[in-house]
Amino acid sequence: MNKNKEYSLETIRHSTAHLLAAAVLKLWPKAKFGIGPAIDFGFYYDFEFPEPISKDIIPKIEKEMNKLVKKNIEFIRQVLDIKKAKELFKKLDQPYKLELLNDLEKQGVKEVSIYKLGDFIDLCRGPHVKNLKELGSFKLAKIAGAYWRGSEKNKMLTRIYGLAFRNKEELDKFLKQKEEAEQRDHRILGEKLDLFHIEENIGPGLVLWHPKGALLKKIIEDYVINEYLKNGYQLVSTPHIAKIGLWETSGHIKFYKENMFPPMKISEIDKEEKGAYEIKPMNCPFHIAIFKNRIRSYRDLPLRYTELGTVYRWEKSGVLHGLTRARGFTQDDAHIFCTPSQLKKEIYQSFNLALRILKTFGFKKYEVFLSTRPEKFVGSPEIWEKAIASLKNALKKSKISYQIDPGGGAFYGPKIDIKIKDALDRAWQCTTIQVDFNLPSRFQLVYTDKSGRKQEVIMIHRALLGSLERFIGILIEHFKGAFPVWLSPVQVNISSVGKKHRKAAESLAKELEKSNIRTEVNNLNETIPYKVRKAENQKIPYILVIGDKEMKGRYLNVRERERKKIKKMTKKQLIDAILEKIEKKK
Repeated sequence: MNKNKEYSLETIRHSTAHLLAAAVLKLWPKAKFGIGPAIDFGFYYDFEFPEPISKDIIPKIEKEMNKLVKKNIEFIRQVLDIKKAKELFKKLDQPYKLELLNDLEKQGVKEVSIYKLGDFIDLCRGPHVKNLKELGSFKLAKIAGAYWRGSEKNKMLTRIYGLAFRNKEELDKFLKQKEEAEQRDHRILGEKLDLFHIEENIGPGLVLWHPKGALLKKIIEDYVINEYLKNGYQLVSTPHIAKIGLWETSGHIKFYKENMFPPMKISEIDKEEKGAYEIKPMNCPFHIAIFKNRIRSYRDLPLRYTELGTVYRWEKSGVLHGLTRARGFTQDDAHIFCTPSQLKKEIYQSFNLALRILKTFGFKKYEVFLSTRPEKFVGSPEIWEKAIASLKNALKKSKISYQIDPGGGAFYGPKIDIKIKDALDRAWQCTTIQVDFNLPSRFQLVYTDKSGRKQEVIMIHRALLGSLERFIGILIEHFKGAFPVWLSPVQVNISSVGKKHRKAAESLAKELEKSNIRTEVNNLNETIPYKVRKAENQKIPYILVIGDKEMKGRYLNVRERERKKIKKMTKKQLIDAILEKIEKKK
């Protein structure tokens, strides 16, 4: 039975943040305190220390926290007039708390609550546990710098992060999962497997794909484009930049400017051309331009345009994270132009195509969310209700359970989001199917109906994998770099024992390559154990060694990545086994 079951995890974590601050006060009585909220998996607290500190202080603080827990100290709540609260924190010499109180006073707040935990007093709304004995298990995780109130104009404080759970079992489980996640980190594996790197001199968030990584990306691109073409999509290709007027018409300049790179002023380069160009953050306006290139009839619809379009978005440097958060990335983007009567069917087909493709990549677990109308929206409530009903109908027809995200739709339309679950049961946002009432109106997208009258088109934005960079990052972590045979940039590694075996190794490689099996040969002057270990570290599905027996005999000794024992196979058996796995995408 949990001693803290009556409290939410947020309450437990927030209370543990106060415990951290109380321990810091014991060790550094002159420390100044910022804020200390609960966050996912734990908490943090910001401090201004009277002396330089390092991560070496973590065990010392954690030891003091455990000492305080043993004293069973209670949280005591008090409500104070804001002026008395200001007097209290002025006396305590806590300038950050005074700043918060001044802001509250300007907002017309008359009273505030404070919490006492032994000698530590904090400005806080609460709630908290009653007694420290009701806390769960905790562990301090790391130290980082953080500007006060998130502004670079303010002083840099020291942020101490911690983990907190209801009990030791939950904490241990999380730590084990965290360790496994670190071993799967796509940034580390990407370098180890020679797939990609990001170079500061070129630009943060801009990916340099190495040969193996570029091949992996192409395999994925070829597969999804082939699937889209089979499902009635038409392939288009569009520029990377456009005149700024296009982005003004689309609304991106008004609603999305902070996520866009600064415009290029062409007039400074070419006096004959006025205006500026903007690098594209999205592909939609280009697909719209192709649709508008000629008059469309109801007979032309639905029109499905798809593109592997590279877009660029200005992400703050602090949120960049390898492939999963980049500034330049390729989307498997598509836009469907249809009539209102076709909307239901198009959503259903897009949703089921997404599930089939995600399953092929090995993602069988997922969560589905239906995001509805926000407070600020374009279009009539009636059109919104019709679109939401179409999304619901598609989900119902697919017999998929889903959650409603009230008000989570974009201002221009409702959407379905699919979050896939990876090998560690982490959820990743990939697929989005979104109805748009905004752009058809802004660009006056119309078609002629059976009576020859102009009607406004319904537009669906649809990305099934989302960002290919992000999706590959997820794949790397999901498979821990050990890709299925059909995705592996190198499917077979062949190592020769000595000089006399090199031609046989190369000859075998050519035979495999004739069957479109991706093969590499290691004829370097290295020992066989070293060659095999190197291939294993590259997580290559099949490893062959060519010596006297293999060169003269009928059988090859095959090491399969997922098997410990070496298997005897003829060339034909090996080729057939690999081709079967490629075809069935096992």
